[in-house]
Amino acid sequence: MIRPLVKEEFVIILDFLPHGYPFDTRPMHQKTAIAQAIGKNQFTLLELVPKKGEFLQPHEEVYIGEGKRDKIHHIIGKIPLSKLTLTAKAELEFVVEKKVEESEKEFVGFFNNAGPINTRMHQMELLPGIGKKHTRMIIDERMEKPFESFKDIKARVKLVPDPKKIIIKRIYLELNNEDKHRLFT
Repeated sequence: MIRPLVKEEFVIILDFLPHGYPFDTRPMHQKTAIAQAIGKNQFTLLELVPKKGEFLQPHEEVYIGEGKRDKIHHIIGKIPLSKLTLTAKAELEFVVEKKVEESEKEFVGFFNNAGPINTRMHQMELLPGIGKKHTRMIIDERMEKPFESFKDIKARVKLVPDPKKIIIKRIYLELNNEDKHRLFT
């Protein structure tokens, strides 16, 4: 269930710096406002320049797709997790957790449909805390009946840590480029 690469259309604002980065040594009149955001579909971390006079709020959903954008002038590009401001990092925790909760059906679908990567490794083993033994237990349970929720997974597969937390940890691993495999970002 590896996600197809799609351009982000909507982002959620993590931090808004109306006077640009504080470490920017240029004179004030040359600085531009900066917004740090995360994509709603692919969890892409982006740096944006809002239109002049726009004031963005954390957790605000903003359109960045093709065509006319109401609040965003242009997209600077992707940014690594390490370049996020402290505020953006703090907001990221809430936004990722909320997105995982809202998309529970899709993530439970991963547990129901994940397959082997190669002859030695299964996609399930890419999740933190899930090894070959857990993978076998999950596959056996889903063959009897597909999982319906995170709660269902936790109840039916003993000794598996909280599935929601596992997904969130995996998203952070991918955002931090700690693994070449991409499941959710």
